[in-house]
Amino acid sequence: MNPASVISAVPDSTFASYLYDHRLQLKRGTIDTLQINIGKRCNQACHHCHVEAGPLHQDNMTAETVDRLIALLESAQSVDTVDITGGAPEMNPHFQRFVAAVRGMGKTVIDRCNLTILQQPGHENTADFLARHKVNVVASLPCYSEANVNQQRGNGVFADSIAALQKLNALGYGQPGSDLTLDLVYNPLGASLPPPQASLEADYRKRLLADFGIRFHQLYTLTNMPIKRFAHQLQRDKQMVPYMQLLKDNFNPEAAQQVMCRSLVSVGFDGQIYDCDFNQMLDIPVAGKRQSIWDINALAEVNEAIAIDDHCFACTAGAGSSCGGSLVNE
Repeated sequence: MNPASVISAVPDSTFASYLYDHRLQLKRGTIDTLQINIGKRCNQACHHCHVEAGPLHQDNMTAETVDRLIALLESAQSVDTVDITGGAPEMNPHFQRFVAAVRGMGKTVIDRCNLTILQQPGHENTADFLARHKVNVVASLPCYSEANVNQQRGNGVFADSIAALQKLNALGYGQPGSDLTLDLVYNPLGASLPPPQASLEADYRKRLLADFGIRFHQLYTLTNMPIKRFAHQLQRDKQMVPYMQLLKDNFNPEAAQQVMCRSLVSVGFDGQIYDCDFNQMLDIPVAGKRQSIWDINALAEVNEAIAIDDHCFACTAGAGSSCGGSLVNE
């Protein structure tokens, strides 16, 4: 059975009914963040990846699409943050040109970096580029333990990740008082909710500094989204229904009021518009109908209605989850 249909087939209640019961309605307000999936090519192939990214993926944003996004962003006064994700965004041949153009507009740029890409041949100078343009780096590091990281991401990933973090620190990233922002991202190894963000951040800070001399600014905890590769893993382990029930049992209406899709729009490598990167991977278009960046004259035209399905429970469970970490204080 397709993972998406498994989610829809879970008995009891749907995400829409939970919103209805709590008298909540998801609508997009002012768009302050444009999240762009610039391509699915990646030097890693992680078990939990909702993008199903990998080294052989051919889906990559073209120069024409990049140029159209630059044109739309030039007139998008409300958008102050451009969040670039992948795959490994740095593997797109137009990545650096796009970043330079957006930074030239005075907007914040986030690079969602898997760290190991900075150690790959041909990317030796990527960290220097990021520092020169003052790009915020949000780096994936699912644990401070070598065994746990390599279990999720492959042998050797932890060592390369630590080396990349040390390189970023040497450039000024993550240092106290530095304007070169370095944040880390944690997600659970399996079918569980992440621990409290503040306490886990303290653990990360203590261990990474003591063991490797590494400093960073913030840690974001993310809940694993029950789609794509992680959904396949849940199915294989017969954990899909229990995991979905866990997410439902921990539904938090306060978190639901702060989900990122209220102020964010997601654009795929092909220019199609979505409510978030997760809907994008499930091919659930914005407002339920296909719309691309060539169909609009301004980002403000994107419909305020938000398409939802039961995978949205992952964003509203416990302290909530977003690309900027937990949504409510614990």
